[in-house]
Amino acid sequence: MASLRATQKAMTRKLLFDTAFELFQAKGYAATTVDDIAAAAGTTRQTFYAHYPSRADLMRVLIGELNTHLERIASPAHGSTARALVAVAADGSRDAIARWLHEASGQWDTIRPYLTVAFDAAAVDPELRQLVAQWLEEGIADIIDGLNEADRFPAGTRHTRAALAMAQLDFTARNWEHWDAPLEDVLDVLADGWHDLLGRD
Repeated sequence: MASLRATQKAMTRKLLFDTAFELFQAKGYAATTVDDIAAAAGTTRQTFYAHYPSRADLMRVLIGELNTHLERIASPAHGSTARALVAVAADGSRDAIARWLHEASGQWDTIRPYLTVAFDAAAVDPELRQLVAQWLEEGIADIIDGLNEADRFPAGTRHTRAALAMAQLDFTARNWEHWDAPLEDVLDVLADGWHDLLGRD
């Protein structure tokens, strides 16, 4: 019986998250209320709060799912890490960068809705702004780890280089479909930018 209750609880929690995610995409985070989520899920406000203390808690789950899609794993050093990103930053060759970016672009369609919702929520909620900024810093930290491993560029410039590379990647992943350019051309230019910032000759 306890197992059945746990299963039902997990199913309700997932239903609430999936419903909220759909509404956040359709209406925007700011315009979606707890009552909207509960009604669309066919449950009550009280049930929502039994599973999520606030809408912000949904966003923490969203970041967790985003990390799963990106194959980021827990890291005691800085929250989460993607070893492949550390490795490509350490390698620094244009070929390795181009290969990694090409592989990463295969996830863009999947992760774009998550990123859109996360940035939309961060724009109106200071707590979530900090959460999203921290999540971006985890990716930046991976790049810094790679540059540290390779001991490439002055140490004082590594964070700036990593932050600029991550900004290029994030903006491209979220927006390239609106550009009048084939993906391969976009990736080629992005690889040039990353190699200029992070690479070795």
